[in-house]
Amino acid sequence: MAEPPIPTRDPFAALRAATPARIGLGRTGQSLPTGDLLALQGAEALARGAVFKGLDLDHLAAEINAPSLVVNSAAPDRPTYLRNPSLGRRLDPQTPILPAGPFDLVLVIADGLSAAAANAHAPPLIRALLPRLADLRVGPIVLARQGRVALGDAIGEAMTAQAVVVLIGERPGLSAADSLGAYLTWGPRTGRLDSDRNCVSNIRPHGGLSAEAAADKIAWLLTEARRLGFTGVDLKDREAPLAALIPAPDHKPRQIP
Repeated sequence: MAEPPIPTRDPFAALRAATPARIGLGRTGQSLPTGDLLALQGAEALARGAVFKGLDLDHLAAEINAPSLVVNSAAPDRPTYLRNPSLGRRLDPQTPILPAGPFDLVLVIADGLSAAAANAHAPPLIRALLPRLADLRVGPIVLARQGRVALGDAIGEAMTAQAVVVLIGERPGLSAADSLGAYLTWGPRTGRLDSDRNCVSNIRPHGGLSAEAAADKIAWLLTEARRLGFTGVDLKDREAPLAALIPAPDHKPRQIP
């Protein structure tokens, strides 16, 4: 029996062009092809490096070019921060008294699980966002070391802010190690739930949401939060729901007898 012909067209090429996911990598013997294996190992190294990297405070202060201050969470170092997430949600007890507003908004930049994302993408996002918030009283930008999302609640409460937006490095993956998230909370105070927030995620220039597009979303959500007096699951994005984007079938489904 003749051997079947070896296909010459890559059936996964179109899918790979549409997503950074690793699709149809093939194999060499029982392993991945060498190039794909090296790329996978490189992506893992970037992800691990992002988790342990720290905020570049001098770079952030220079790039933001706006009044800023530095705070620490209750986690004294990176290993402790990673092992004890709750410490990253609380301010260091030795934190000096933060300037009290009242402010309409406080912006916080936190390292999260990818300081690389915060270092690279928070400054251009803030530069795009501030002109859209010209009618708001925005407090000094807070640079938070060893911080998690809920640290913004303590900061916003201490600074008597109506709302807080935490720009934080998201958990790195093998497709992106520098994804930035923006978490909006109206009426920040200690004890807020994740369901009290809105999130704009995957902010990065290549394969994600651009700084300009993210600034538009954040500004719109803040406007709606001020109008309604809340954020969270009851504050919906203005984008059409997925069902509205799927065209209706042009034929009736076949009836099953």
